[in-house]
Amino acid sequence: MYQPLADALRPQELDDVCGQEHILGENGLLRRIIESGNIPNMIFYGPSGTGKTTVANIIAKRTHRKLCKLNATTASSGDIKEIYAQLDTFLAPNGVLLYLDEIQYFNKKQQQTLLEYIENGKITLIASTTENPYFYVYNAILSRSTVFEFKPVPPEESLRAIERAVKALETQNGVTVHAEDGVLAYIAQACGGDIRKAMNAVELLFSASARKDGAVTLTLADARQITQRSAMRYDRSGDEHYDDLSALMKSIRGSDPDAAIHYLARFLEAGDLPSACRRILCSACEDIGLAYPQAIAIVKACVDSALQLGLPEARLPLADAVILLATAPKSNSGCVAIDRAIHDVKTGKTGNIPRQLQNVHADGTGFAREQGYLYPHNYPHAWVRQQYLPDEIRDRRYYEYGDNKTEQAAKRYWDEIKK
Repeated sequence: MYQPLADALRPQELDDVCGQEHILGENGLLRRIIESGNIPNMIFYGPSGTGKTTVANIIAKRTHRKLCKLNATTASSGDIKEIYAQLDTFLAPNGVLLYLDEIQYFNKKQQQTLLEYIENGKITLIASTTENPYFYVYNAILSRSTVFEFKPVPPEESLRAIERAVKALETQNGVTVHAEDGVLAYIAQACGGDIRKAMNAVELLFSASARKDGAVTLTLADARQITQRSAMRYDRSGDEHYDDLSALMKSIRGSDPDAAIHYLARFLEAGDLPSACRRILCSACEDIGLAYPQAIAIVKACVDSALQLGLPEARLPLADAVILLATAPKSNSGCVAIDRAIHDVKTGKTGNIPRQLQNVHADGTGFAREQGYLYPHNYPHAWVRQQYLPDEIRDRRYYEYGDNKTEQAAKRYWDEIKK
């Protein structure tokens, strides 16, 4: 029966696990917990192919406990009850270690049912998720669990696993594997820290390569075809999508055109044109704003062009827009001003509109008193001193001129007129 190479070579000891030095290294907390034998409820959080299932297997082996695996996408509360029924029987004399993959797909009711069975300690939960558990996992389970983050495996660690895979293929098939210069390193880099992807790529590359005189040659050209887009981790509803959005906007705000272009490329390669366009438009208003007001109109034109062109040509106007924003002077004075005003409105700091600003038609309904509005265009420089804010907040200041050429020029202009 066929067994995927990644599964056949799954590490059996902690020292063989690639990456995760921060938790599985010599003094790593998770390593010390496993070696103590006292296993608490845990949640493993991180991308696919980083060792979450492997570590759960090692824990079960070291603690001599039965490992029951469920996937939350297909499992039900009834499956958990069946596992609970095995407790205190010859099937699970030392208790059960329940590995629940993709726990984020359990709804609140299912997670509450799970909570009942882990309370007494006979079932130890090891849940895994690719999403942030603090957003998706029921608080009562979180409070009874320790969260460990698994990070993408560095290329140098991935290379170690790839070399082990090549040796296993040689042994299994009785052939010699020759790899062109840079092939294995390329796979390690291209698979984006996912060991499973890397192992599968090696296995597929080996199967597709020609055999001659008991030797198999792995070529760089084939490796590039097999691993194309493998390094992309993109889920439009997942955490990494929002991380990419945040990174794009913060890179623009931080005036780093190289980083901004890199994060834009992630969206374009994933085909997510709407998210990129929306974030770029937002950045033009929020972070460049009044320091370079024309940027808003320019970026809008670039976005319209991109949406009309579609991919791949859309990359051209969007690249121009991102570089323009990243290298433009910055001001968030408009954003700060409106947020301050909204805060006052939400908290009831409003007051009555001054009489001189009220609708002039009110004067025709029997009110005898004069409105008293002064029409600015009748005065020099189209300005006259009069009160616009309600009495209760008449001295409130929402807008402060930004420290940039455009806003400072406007400040000097009005300071001279209003002095």
